[in-house]
Amino acid sequence: MVSEFVKVVIQDGIGVVTIDRQEALNALNDAILAGLEEAFIALDRDLSVRAVILTGAGKAFVAGADIKAMATFTAQEAHAFAQRGQRIFNLIEEHPHPVIAAVNGFALGGGCELAMACDLRIASDKARAGQPEVNLGVLPGFGGTQRLARVIGRSAAKHLLFTGEVITAARALELGLFNEVVPPDDLMPRCLAIATTIAAKAPLAVTGCKQAVNLGTDGPISNGLAIEADLFAAAFGTADQVEGMQAFIEKRPAHFVGK
Repeated sequence: MVSEFVKVVIQDGIGVVTIDRQEALNALNDAILAGLEEAFIALDRDLSVRAVILTGAGKAFVAGADIKAMATFTAQEAHAFAQRGQRIFNLIEEHPHPVIAAVNGFALGGGCELAMACDLRIASDKARAGQPEVNLGVLPGFGGTQRLARVIGRSAAKHLLFTGEVITAARALELGLFNEVVPPDDLMPRCLAIATTIAAKAPLAVTGCKQAVNLGTDGPISNGLAIEADLFAAAFGTADQVEGMQAFIEKRPAHFVGK
């Protein structure tokens, strides 16, 4: 356990982070944000971790931010809150290992933004997603306008942002917001299967893939190719590269150590 509302379990190289504030459908408050920050800093430092699953307890992934706490914000307080959320969500996006969002229910507002900070989004067919902030007289503040456009494209993102529409898991899959949709009982087993597959790969190479995509795809392809070449070359200074290629030559499973 990290905090009252954020719990972490690590087993077999996989960290499972669970947001548990069920009475408020896991709505984001100061305590949850602090717990997420502490959890992902700790997971970054744990050398045994090779993949992370982030989920919510009960009926929701995260149903949004705590509106009662936000209702009396001044503009200055709102700006500070947005910057804090963005910093913590960037920490998740930039975590060295893949982060899988197990979207078990509502992923609305800040919950949708949190899911988009993860690398993969596997959802229950009961899940619902959206950025309904315009219904409250505001707009997303934790990266929703930026990540949604990058994930599903500008036109589709504008439609969801302008209308505040809450979409089904099936529609989110069609748009590319979700990677997969499965029955509720299959959600965690599927996420664990994906995480287990990732954990068996060369961790430095997986991290390199994540960095190349995150750093190289928003600018000119020439920049992305340069980043890729640098990371590719750096892999040839690792023990895992030697092991991986030798195992291939010898036709045996590779045993990676992350060095």
